[in-house]
Amino acid sequence: MTAEERRLRALGREEDEPSPSRDAHHALENALFEIKRVIVGQEAMLERVLVALLAGGHVLLEGVPGLGKTMLVRTIADVIDCTFNRVQFTPDLMPADITGTNILIEEAGARVFRFQPGPIFANLVLADEINRATPKTQSSLLEAMQEHQVTVARQRYKLEPPFFVLATQNPLEMEGTYPLPEAQLDRFLFKQVLAYPSREEERAIVAAYGMRAGAADPAELGVQPVAGAVALAAANAAVAGVRLTDEIVGYVLDLVRSTRETPDLQSGASPRCASQLALAARARAALDGRDYALPDDVKALALPMLRHRVILSPAAEIEGRRAETIIAGLVDRAAAPR
Repeated sequence: MTAEERRLRALGREEDEPSPSRDAHHALENALFEIKRVIVGQEAMLERVLVALLAGGHVLLEGVPGLGKTMLVRTIADVIDCTFNRVQFTPDLMPADITGTNILIEEAGARVFRFQPGPIFANLVLADEINRATPKTQSSLLEAMQEHQVTVARQRYKLEPPFFVLATQNPLEMEGTYPLPEAQLDRFLFKQVLAYPSREEERAIVAAYGMRAGAADPAELGVQPVAGAVALAAANAAVAGVRLTDEIVGYVLDLVRSTRETPDLQSGASPRCASQLALAARARAALDGRDYALPDDVKALALPMLRHRVILSPAAEIEGRRAETIIAGLVDRAAAPR
């Protein structure tokens, strides 16, 4: 039997046997097609953002201005037909400007307090230049990102699913910024560092946007909503059906624990990171239409999962080493199951 015949037989079997992972794959494949109408290149960023959506996590994007970070979130909000809010973080931003506050209003002849929700109450929230806000304001996101709720004046308010935070920060302009504390960084499933596009990708960007007046709108570029919150919730549920063998679990543990044992790192990744890496590997499998995770899923996500959760040792800092290089070495040395 030729490779083509095997492929066709596999396709026929897929059509006959329904699978939640395959349904999630088709839904997100359609969403990815619509997103690529607007976003040129940045394949790794798109994959990791969609994996985070499937896994119910959040993403920190680090890159210089002009790489399409804001446009990406606007496009995703249009494609999955959900609410979107953008918060520009500045040093004078207060926690109540994000979570909301109680306001005094006149009601039935009496003055009462009513809760006025802040911009955190949306399905997709863009925290633009998050490191420009003070630590007090940054901490207002901790409860929302971890527990999907906010507490104001001792009252808890639930955030409707799906809830996804995509934060950005500029790695070059550091004046007037406040580095994110470890507790805040740990709330992000991935930290994705964006690179400049290739020459051909940049040519396509200039050809598409160079003749437009003003900022482009995803709707003007033909982007259509192809999924809603219900479809995304079904895709999230499909991740629970992805198999994770004992060998893959052991591989995840070996990789995460190696960050605590190397002398190059002062502080390694936590057990929560190991759980999230396993969950993200399952989400990547569902994104690919599989109901089983592979070692390649773990390898592909190890760097964006670990780079912001480790701290270099003083000796490694003096030598000018980078966390990315150390993590890549640990991934190469970890024995992947066959």
